[in-house]
Amino acid sequence: MSVPISEVTFRRILANFPENLSLAFAYGSGVYRQAGPNGSRKNLMLDFVFTVDDPVTWHSKNLQQNRSHYSFLRFCGPKVIAKVQNNYGAGIYYNTMIMCAGKLIKYGVISTETLINDLLTWNTLYVAGRLQKPVRILSLKEDTVLRAALESNLESAVTAAFLMLPESFSEEDLFVQIAGLSYSGDFRMLLGEEKAKVVNIVKPNIPHFRELYGQILFKNPQVLYKENQGRLEIDKSPEAQFTQLMTLPKTLQQEISYLMDTPGKNRDVEETLLQVAHDPDCGTVVRQGLSGIVRPSSVMQSTKGILTAVRADSCLWCCPWTGLHCAIIAGLSLPAEGSSQRAPARNPASSCPDGRPVLRGPRCEEIVDL
Repeated sequence: MSVPISEVTFRRILANFPENLSLAFAYGSGVYRQAGPNGSRKNLMLDFVFTVDDPVTWHSKNLQQNRSHYSFLRFCGPKVIAKVQNNYGAGIYYNTMIMCAGKLIKYGVISTETLINDLLTWNTLYVAGRLQKPVRILSLKEDTVLRAALESNLESAVTAAFLMLPESFSEEDLFVQIAGLSYSGDFRMLLGEEKAKVVNIVKPNIPHFRELYGQILFKNPQVLYKENQGRLEIDKSPEAQFTQLMTLPKTLQQEISYLMDTPGKNRDVEETLLQVAHDPDCGTVVRQGLSGIVRPSSVMQSTKGILTAVRADSCLWCCPWTGLHCAIIAGLSLPAEGSSQRAPARNPASSCPDGRPVLRGPRCEEIVDL
């Protein structure tokens, strides 16, 4: 069930940001209502992802328009911000807890190249995982490569889910498996996230999942889709499972091969996948492979959130050493001693009576990008 937010509201929000987005979408409980204790909450934060061809140029323009959105990294400039975005975690940079057009929002910025790579290979399954669930597409340029990658990601999600399901199952069973792919191994599930989170995502939104995956299921020769009954049947023979394993994204194939290959044997991936196809625990192996992708990317991305969420007036960063922090993060050389480059002046309103800056660190939900 979608939350009643008008197109006008979304357009007003997008109007506050630089143009030239190859893809912009809104996602999460602020856009699609979820079941569970938080499902009835009002004024939930709206989550966005903006895909851009040139992160340095986009951040440069956004710093001019929305400088206050950024953490202390705004003092480091667009090149450092883009470097933090591209080189750490899942390749996405989040600005959190922003008031925009009367709404509380969080937005992530990812390069088109990084997104396409994740959609096709599942190298982090971070943004690709979000796009396996219903999202509100706000803009999508005529990019055949990006559009094909978006479709490929959905097809791969169906294939991976099939490998973890029995011969006969319901639509809800399938959609729960798909929605859970990007949570496999996610450390946040161990830090207080609802155990029933995935089911809560799916139950109120089955029509949206059906809209997203219906045509893929009808076209798939390995499934009998009884839409009127909400049931599906698939071929669970080793031959069928091998075919499915061979079409999985490259990173997942490699993770499965790493799990199953005997040390020193160095078999090729195809040989290992053939073994897995005959294994009664094939689905468990696939799930473990997914965990091997998701766990490190979720940890690194949430750790990066500390850098991108700490406000510039925090006592940790609002000091003459800001240039040092930027240089350490970016691996850049410092300005020469005596250089005219200076740390930005402090805002007196952000200082204690004795001149020390006020500590305004991020809340937990700011650090952990859900």
